[in-house]
Amino acid sequence: MKNSSIKISLYINYFVFAILLNSVGIVILKSQNVYGVDEVAASILELFKDLPIAIVSFLVASFLPRMGYKKAMLIALGIVSFACLGMYFGNSFWAAKVLFAAIGSSFALIKVSVYSVIGLVTNDSKEHNSFMSSIEGVFMFGIALAYFLFPAFNSETNQDAWLNVYLLLAGMSMISFLFLYFSKFDEGHEIPGANLTEDFLAMFKLIAKLLVIVFLFSAFLFVMIEQGIMTWLPTFNSRVLQLPENLSIIMASILAVSLGVGRLLAGVLTKKIPWIWILVFCITGAMFMVLFVLPQTVDAKIGRVESLFDLPLIGFAFPLVGLFIAPIYPLINSVVLSALPKKVHSPMSGLIIIFSAIGGTLGSITIGYLFKHVGADKAFMFTVIPMVLLLAALLMLRRLTGREENG
Repeated sequence: MKNSSIKISLYINYFVFAILLNSVGIVILKSQNVYGVDEVAASILELFKDLPIAIVSFLVASFLPRMGYKKAMLIALGIVSFACLGMYFGNSFWAAKVLFAAIGSSFALIKVSVYSVIGLVTNDSKEHNSFMSSIEGVFMFGIALAYFLFPAFNSETNQDAWLNVYLLLAGMSMISFLFLYFSKFDEGHEIPGANLTEDFLAMFKLIAKLLVIVFLFSAFLFVMIEQGIMTWLPTFNSRVLQLPENLSIIMASILAVSLGVGRLLAGVLTKKIPWIWILVFCITGAMFMVLFVLPQTVDAKIGRVESLFDLPLIGFAFPLVGLFIAPIYPLINSVVLSALPKKVHSPMSGLIIIFSAIGGTLGSITIGYLFKHVGADKAFMFTVIPMVLLLAALLMLRRLTGREENG
């Protein structure tokens, strides 16, 4: 298969960063239980993760083609390898802040590179849609693995035992580094402008397009919803369902698995069904889950739970919202990227990551605030507001992309 080596490398890199990046919800829960911080203080870890993503994406996305995508990804993997070791030896809330700052900065390099390279190794919009959905699906399965890895290292008798997972993660990062190092591919030579100044301005010129504005607003709303739920689901399971800490974390893996399955299904369905119909169905289904399934989960009479088999079926229901929200992000990204020239994929990817990071931070901090002041049983209900706005934005995005195609 053409470009198979680099495609496998992209899958591995994304898988490793999925575990690292989205362990933030687990570390937020551990920070409350081990380091004694409250909900609002713990939610700041999302800011330490997402702000560096936005800043680094803003600074490097426009000229990353000049630097080289492979070199950028190697640098990112090297940084997180040392950051994981720093968390293991630091063992404190400030060490967690440093860890997620390093992960965020590195992920900016990885994601801009991956999104740009996808355009280089695919031949048309359908292939782009399919590969984008599948690689985002693999990302979700990486997240799911995180929810099993951390409990595997947990110990009721040693509160520091969970830190051993970072030795494993450092090793995984180095293995990914070596695989990428020996992978060869043509990075392409198209760059946005004639020099660094023009490269940088190319990113701002994109914002002038109404299509891009609506798309970035859609990406912002989606990540606000996804991160708000994903980051706080372990705490929801602990506070509302009264599950032990390990089970609270493992139960959150259902959301990640459902997100992964949903994105892989979207990669198949998008070849046969127009993307807008898939997304309208998904948003409608997600709102149904929040408005009707979530209240039943909160009101369920759940007794003592020592294993997953003690939990009634309704306890497994709400995390399946991931099936519905899963296809949204990769499909809207692919729709817009595949409609743009490859030479602007890097700056466009930078804008995607910046607005996604802002949305993720705002979503996590908002839900954290609601957990503290409204209650863990009611906080997720507020996600229906950005869902309604997202549905309107997607319908507008379809009209604008239709004009681009007709034009």
